[in-house]
Amino acid sequence: MELHLSTWTEVEIYLQDHDSVIIPIGSTEQHGPTGLIGTDAICAEKVAKGVSETTQAMLAPTINVGMALHHTSFSGTISLRPTTLILYLQDYITSLAKAGFRKFFFINGHGGNIATLKAAFSQVYDHLDSLNLADSHQVKCHVANWFMSREVYLLAKKLYGEEEGSHATPSEVALTQFVYPDLIKKFPLSETVGKGHSIYGAKNFRHCYPDGRMGSNPALATPEHGQQFYELAVKELTNSYLEFIR
Repeated sequence: MELHLSTWTEVEIYLQDHDSVIIPIGSTEQHGPTGLIGTDAICAEKVAKGVSETTQAMLAPTINVGMALHHTSFSGTISLRPTTLILYLQDYITSLAKAGFRKFFFINGHGGNIATLKAAFSQVYDHLDSLNLADSHQVKCHVANWFMSREVYLLAKKLYGEEEGSHATPSEVALTQFVYPDLIKKFPLSETVGKGHSIYGAKNFRHCYPDGRMGSNPALATPEHGQQFYELAVKELTNSYLEFIR
């Protein structure tokens, strides 16, 4: 049920009985010395595919680049400004809404996207109303953060304790190792790691968190842990999706 692997006629048939779609969204940003730059998008896409397969819901293309301006002092990071991401999401959702989709379930892998996503939803509702789109009042958007799922959070605390941290975490690195076991990265990690600092601009972020980690020890990650996180996230977000579309 992946939209980009379907034909327009197949999408029209789907819309005869369904009006919901799952949209993975992540980020392209540094994840410490051992984390893949695409971690947030990889995790969101993997979990979203699992939920889609379980529920037979349409899966839209992954939004790989998010709001990560505070990471841009690290090589390889790509970011949209919040205003750009809002307009991107408006056009993305509007295109699907014109086709007949009404319920948009975003599975998010990046904490930095949350505020912008919620602002975008408000703008989308207003924009669709201004277009006089039929049944625009039925359009609903929801964001579910896989890493904030209750069972995922509890397992991360059980496995890693305080070394889970809040960025370049062993839980998200473990999930990428499960997805790409041939791309597990090794790099010496310092015993001391930045933590507890507020997030301001990119230069300040790099000063406070020199290697990109925020209180985390991703060396604790394993592909086996990643599979556990994946299964827990899919189960919880499947329930959240089914509740949302009701």
